[in-house]
Amino acid sequence: MADVPKAPGRDSSSLIEGSAPGDVELSDQLSTLLKEGERGEELFRMFVESVQEYAIFMLDPRGHVASWNTGAQRIKGYRASEIIGSHFSRFYPESEVRAGKCEHELDVAIAKGRFEDEGWRVRKDGSLFWANVVISAMRDDRGRLVGFSKVTRDLTDRKRAEQDQLQRLAAEELFRLLVDSVRDNALFMLDLTGKVTTWNIGAQRIKGYAAIEIIGRHFSAFYPASDVMAGKCEHELEVATREERFEDEGWRVRKDGSHFWAAVVVSAVHDKHGHLIGFSRITRDLTERMKAEQDAAARLSAEHANRAKDEFLAMLGHELRNPLAPIVTALQLIKLRGEGSSKEHEVIDRQLQHMMHLVDDLLDVSRITSGKLEIKNERLDLREIIAKAVETSSPLLEQRQHRVDLELTSHEIAVDGDLARLTQVFTNLVVNAAKYTGRGGHIRVTARTVASNVEIAVADNGIGISADLLPRVFDLFIQGYQTPERAGGGLGLGLTLVNRLVALHGGSVRVESPGAAKGSTFTVTLPVATQPKVIPLASANLANRAAVPRRILIVDDNEDARCLLAELLQSLGHEVNTAIDGVEALTVVQRFSPEVAILDIGLPVMDGYELASRLRAELEATPRFIALTGYAQDSDRERTSEAGFDVHLVKPVDLSKLLRSLSAGA
Repeated sequence: MADVPKAPGRDSSSLIEGSAPGDVELSDQLSTLLKEGERGEELFRMFVESVQEYAIFMLDPRGHVASWNTGAQRIKGYRASEIIGSHFSRFYPESEVRAGKCEHELDVAIAKGRFEDEGWRVRKDGSLFWANVVISAMRDDRGRLVGFSKVTRDLTDRKRAEQDQLQRLAAEELFRLLVDSVRDNALFMLDLTGKVTTWNIGAQRIKGYAAIEIIGRHFSAFYPASDVMAGKCEHELEVATREERFEDEGWRVRKDGSHFWAAVVVSAVHDKHGHLIGFSRITRDLTERMKAEQDAAARLSAEHANRAKDEFLAMLGHELRNPLAPIVTALQLIKLRGEGSSKEHEVIDRQLQHMMHLVDDLLDVSRITSGKLEIKNERLDLREIIAKAVETSSPLLEQRQHRVDLELTSHEIAVDGDLARLTQVFTNLVVNAAKYTGRGGHIRVTARTVASNVEIAVADNGIGISADLLPRVFDLFIQGYQTPERAGGGLGLGLTLVNRLVALHGGSVRVESPGAAKGSTFTVTLPVATQPKVIPLASANLANRAAVPRRILIVDDNEDARCLLAELLQSLGHEVNTAIDGVEALTVVQRFSPEVAILDIGLPVMDGYELASRLRAELEATPRFIALTGYAQDSDRERTSEAGFDVHLVKPVDLSKLLRSLSAGA
């Protein structure tokens, strides 16, 4: 070790000032040594050299190291031979050297006798340590500067402990701020008994309690009474204690008593020794998600129900039409033979038409509600449609001896619409008026143009509509009071169809009635036509072409329908062969080559689609395929078209349509 210079007189006391603040024991020892004269100075030198905890060394007036003790070597890493003579700036980070910190420290020590600081210093190996530094100016008896004493203490551990503490405090504060700022989740703590100890803004938003209202209360306040009585709260804490975590979803209660669907996570909280000190709870409000899932499930259920309804209605239509088909064919045969003029035949015909009308209404409502009904627009004259509707309704009007007045304009009432559907609208309105008007009543149909619309009113002097029924008259299956003499019956579908078909034409329908026994008026409003009138091409003479004899194959498992249709077509001059199913049909075509094949779709063994495919493969000349079926959905028509059928006819078939289908393509 380099010798520590003899302390020059009274100014040797400056070394005492070099001890770190608070090191009272070191200061007292140095003061005692300096009071003992020369022997004390020798002891002082030996003491400085032996100190391990402090770097105590001397600088000359220019800042070069002049002495070095054991503590300096331990703290800074340099041996005396490596550092004596070097400038003390070696102990400072480069940035501070460039900033002139070393010169500043000596200047302050010269001016004030002492400089004290804490900061990062550099060891020989380049590592940094946090130092407490005291520099004292040393002067001789005449007050001349002879150098500086420098005492350095390594406070890195203390500094790091302080930094760790600050970081912990900062992290805790940051976490607190973070928890307090979370709005989407309720984050709070419970003590071991389940009482709330902390509360964030998210908890207040979701549950409705302010912190002052809920802290100290048991968390069972958030549960329905039934869950509390069932011990759910205690169960959650027991599971969290045993398994460290509990998760659940269920209904919870807000301050105002309303319920919300919550996802809850309860976690056990332990101290550093592993002792359970409480529980953390995170609650998310999933009410909107739950409602969305319920809505989606409801939509899916509705879709399933709607699909099942469509399938049921399709099957119902098929099953209802199948027995109607031979009845219609039988009546047509009776008429062809000139035997259909009796009153009994008229009753059968009228009631049969009514049954067919009910089936059509039922399936039309299904198509409209599912959005599958298409409107084929063309320019139409409403006068012709109303006249056709009255003509269609004439059997009922005549039966009930009603008087019908048509007050229409002498010029064209042009609208854009679907001929069949608008005829259906006004037929339903006239039939409705006839049904709900006593025998010998008066029905009046008027039309007028209002701005860019036309209004058609169907008024009667019938039983009227009560005030409580008036708002619901267009709902499904709604019917007014039925008198014992009321003809027809029905399912309450007609007015629903009217309302929805008119809406599909861009119009509206309203109903007015002064009250019971005062009649009613239904007014349809439609936009006037915007399309130019199209002059149709002259059509071929179908009546003559229908008389051309054809070779026809009929395949139907309904014996009455098959035999009567065959008899009807044979009476018109056609050559007809029949088969009960596909297997028999394939046998028949071995000896009979049909020009037209009329196939039922719902056949046993092989359906009509498969039979059509097999017939194409068997026959040299492909016949004209006509599907004659009770299935009348749009999807059924699409399927027969895709299967190669030329025509799709619905049972019971109209004779004129069937004859036109036979003639087409001839």
